Amino acid sequence: MKNVILTQNSLELLAPVGTWEVLEAAISAGADAVYLGGKRFNMRMHRTDVNFDDEMLEHAIEYAHAHNVRLYVTVNNLISDHELETMRSYLQLLEKLQPDALIVQDLAILELARNLKLTVPLHASVMMNTHNEYAVRTLQDYGITRVVANREMTLAQLALLKEKTGIEIEYFIHGDMCIAHSGQCIHSGVLFGQSSNRGRCLKPCRWPYQLVDGETGELISAEDPGPYKLALKDMCMYRNLPELIQAGVCSFKIEGRMRTADFVRKIVRVYRRAIDRYIADPTGYTIDENDWDELYNHRSRDFSTCYALGNPGANAIGYSGKREPRFFSQAVKEAGMPLSSTALPTASPQPDFHPTLAVRVANIQSLTAACQNGADIVYIAGEAFRPQKPWTLTKIQEAIREAANYQCQVVVSTPRVTMEQECGEYTQFFHALSRLQNKPQGLMLSNIGMLRLARQLSNVPVQTDFSLNVFNHVTVNWLMNNGASKATISPEASLEQVLALAAKSPLPLEMIIHGPLEAMVVEHSLPAAILGHDVFDNSAALLDRPYALLDTAGQRHPIRIDQYGRNHILFAKDLCLLPYLSTLSGVTHFRIEGQHYSSSQVGAITAIYRQELTTIKEQAADYRFNSNSLDKLAAINPRELGIGAFRYRVSR
Repeated sequence: MKNVILTQNSLELLAPVGTWEVLEAAISAGADAVYLGGKRFNMRMHRTDVNFDDEMLEHAIEYAHAHNVRLYVTVNNLISDHELETMRSYLQLLEKLQPDALIVQDLAILELARNLKLTVPLHASVMMNTHNEYAVRTLQDYGITRVVANREMTLAQLALLKEKTGIEIEYFIHGDMCIAHSGQCIHSGVLFGQSSNRGRCLKPCRWPYQLVDGETGELISAEDPGPYKLALKDMCMYRNLPELIQAGVCSFKIEGRMRTADFVRKIVRVYRRAIDRYIADPTGYTIDENDWDELYNHRSRDFSTCYALGNPGANAIGYSGKREPRFFSQAVKEAGMPLSSTALPTASPQPDFHPTLAVRVANIQSLTAACQNGADIVYIAGEAFRPQKPWTLTKIQEAIREAANYQCQVVVSTPRVTMEQECGEYTQFFHALSRLQNKPQGLMLSNIGMLRLARQLSNVPVQTDFSLNVFNHVTVNWLMNNGASKATISPEASLEQVLALAAKSPLPLEMIIHGPLEAMVVEHSLPAAILGHDVFDNSAALLDRPYALLDTAGQRHPIRIDQYGRNHILFAKDLCLLPYLSTLSGVTHFRIEGQHYSSSQVGAITAIYRQELTTIKEQAADYRFNSNSLDKLAAINPRELGIGAFRYRVSR
């Protein structure tokens, strides 16, 4: 990276604002910029006494600009189809008010901003989960000038991203952090109908859990460090400001839009003094221990540098829970199947109902079982969950040959998170796929970076997975314009929201209808941290054991560990939408997540869904769901069945 002479304009101290009092406090304490939300479409929607109505927004922008402070408005919710018109009006209002930028998450905003010819700059929210150069280049094509980088990225990775793309990088330096990859946690949305991607997270990661054997339920650790196993400490980069500055981060973001004026004022002042002293004399810079003491003594949780300096392991977790400031919820039983058929929707299927059934599998045996029992498509590769091995090119070729025997298509998937290492590997992988004599029929991509890379290196049709959080048809438009031929609906969407989306979608939509869903994906190695192992211990003895987190409602959440060491925490019950299939008007592509099932279970479950879809197609308006098929499915499925977000009229 080229050397840069630092000035006061090189760096930005960015403060959170929830009320007018906090706005005045942040600016008087020395913030270069502030960020705040309106009363709609932002990530802090629990409290009615914070955020700014339209009139206050206008005054806040005038006030900030009068003090030479930049103001960014958060518009970082996923939006459903029935909210699109309200969003258009809101964007037009914001264009008129002219804040200094909008911080956005939903890909639909990129499409709407282009159509509305917005001149206000757009910044990519951390909820966009931007963590590789290909994602950044795609966002730059849509006028994004800054990304709030993924919190799991180290300073070294940030420096590389900055060097490769030239994008402005905003990075959290202080405050409350999520343990899950941003935008990749659906626990609150599915369990409570209050989505973390729509500003209403009820924080299941702050619940107490016990680490147990995933099969027997036996407690594993005799020296358990404490019950709050997902409770990440607060981020604090005060003692590492020089490294942060030299990594090329331009905007230092403080978290806490629901914090008080006094709390924000103290933090802004301390960081303001440190940044100014470093810019004035970087080689003579030392930490002001009095300022550190002020920060430390007024902390909420204990501090961590999280992933900025590398994987922190157990040091980043507040296992005791003693400093948790507030618990938003407590563990509750996940929704099971309705006891009465009268609780089920009764709509008839479309007359031209031609369903396609896809099954994700972990190995050749399960692929064969799926094909033999009626799958049209099988998904392979992507994450390989231990003790399964990653799919080799040889195995992929074998899978394609085997599926062809049943006139079944093979689609190769990619992991949800693809950091720099994985991008390099997938560059080579896509090249290799393009040289195969028998190519797969498609690629299923899990983030916008992989979508771009696959299109550059492969001529195989591409589609997108649920991790892109598709919640409205404008997002589908965006995906289509970027080469996708099919998209997957967010598992957080309720039946009503699915129907609204499907009615206007320009692409075929796929819906996950059965299997274990991932509540969250984390970079943190739960077993290694809890059991006192080195964070980089990837031994089979440690990682191949079946683990689960037991919550206080008595539910067991399996932990699955992929080939990159990431932990995937599953819901306690397997999704089952068998009774709802006939009501999913407009959706004709269905998927079973079978990668955690045995081959015999994959075969039996596939057969039941195939039979039900065929019956719906043949009987059409006369179709009535027979609960015997559900009983049969429940007997085969290895875990209890649930209905996920379908228990809610709308997912908020």
